Amino acid sequence: MSLKVLENNALLYHRGYSGGIWGCFQPIETKKNKRFSLFAIPKVLGGGAIGDIYPFYTMRKFIKPYSEIATVENLLIAWQEFLPGKKNRLDVELFQSRLMNNIFFLHHDLLYKRYVHGGYQAFNISDPKPRNIHKATVRDRLLHHLLYNELYTYFDTKFIFDSYSCRLNKGTHKALNQFRKFAGKVSKNHTRTCWVLKCDIRKFFASIDHTVLKSILEKHIANADTLRLLENIIDSFETQNSIYAMADICKDGGGNASAVVKGLPLGNLTSQLLVNIYMNEFDHFMKRELKTKYYIRYADDFVILSESKAYVENLLPKIHKFLSERLRLSLHPDKVFIKTYSSGVDFLGWVHFPHHRVLRTSTKRKMLKRLKGEPKLETIAAYKGMLLHGDTYKICKPLHFLL
Repeated sequence: MSLKVLENNALLYHRGYSGGIWGCFQPIETKKNKRFSLFAIPKVLGGGAIGDIYPFYTMRKFIKPYSEIATVENLLIAWQEFLPGKKNRLDVELFQSRLMNNIFFLHHDLLYKRYVHGGYQAFNISDPKPRNIHKATVRDRLLHHLLYNELYTYFDTKFIFDSYSCRLNKGTHKALNQFRKFAGKVSKNHTRTCWVLKCDIRKFFASIDHTVLKSILEKHIANADTLRLLENIIDSFETQNSIYAMADICKDGGGNASAVVKGLPLGNLTSQLLVNIYMNEFDHFMKRELKTKYYIRYADDFVILSESKAYVENLLPKIHKFLSERLRLSLHPDKVFIKTYSSGVDFLGWVHFPHHRVLRTSTKRKMLKRLKGEPKLETIAAYKGMLLHGDTYKICKPLHFLL
């Protein structure tokens, strides 16, 4: 919707595109137009001149009542989705041995707003670089599934099309194919130079600012109890030895160290959704304000394609500024580059060229290491599926007895 200022601060609005509906309303606080005055009039009174046009977006909030979310039925559905692949784990077996009691106790705590998130069990994995995983209790993970089920559909409609991480019908392979499609368009079917700006956010999960995340959630979620429950989960974890948090405090001129709390655990299902909600602010900045047409993001990796090197170079300071000031994030200095598509672009485990793509060296080494000895059938099937998405004949040939 667009708003145009008329005489006496009356507003002419246009709903839709060409051929849409035009109408006019006065900025008077009445029940009929209170919804408009709350959003539009502050902009007009703040210096709007006759003839000025303002974009006007109405945001639909998540309004499902808390009492309809925290139900025994929803907890049982969440349990069925949580259980696959975990039945033989000791903590899951113990929880399942008194399943209904545990679910009723959790429901009681949620209903009377007494729920407190528990602690985490930390362990390290190499995938291939070392990662610190934090595993919540079964009780808490059950709640994570419940909230994910309730919130995912609403937030998925808010995400841009070219955000591919942790979303239904998206994923790595679709991101790779979209990259190839965009590169073909920008290079005019590989007849012109295509420049690619590739960026990576430094310490992504560890740098998510709790205050910023909560303020974003407040814009979307109307129910205070649902919001409080999400804040409970967010506050259950914080990054230890946060250098970046201390840097923010110094930048702001000192202050209380406890005022800056950062970090989301890598083991929570809710973390996958929350980081997408967090980065959705950046996605819309890229699309709405910077008007980047060829932009793809997968978690903390994103690329921008253009036929102009100067264009992508000019974007970098604006990206730095938004991430730093609005989201309190920073780009990894060693993982930001501007390259031509024809020279090979490393993105999501593959190195992309105009007519083919090959596995990244580190990905290839990791695969060969895991296929040594007697690998599981699931591992073989996973790598076989992955290798179908690129030019991997030379890799597959010595592994034909496995693949």
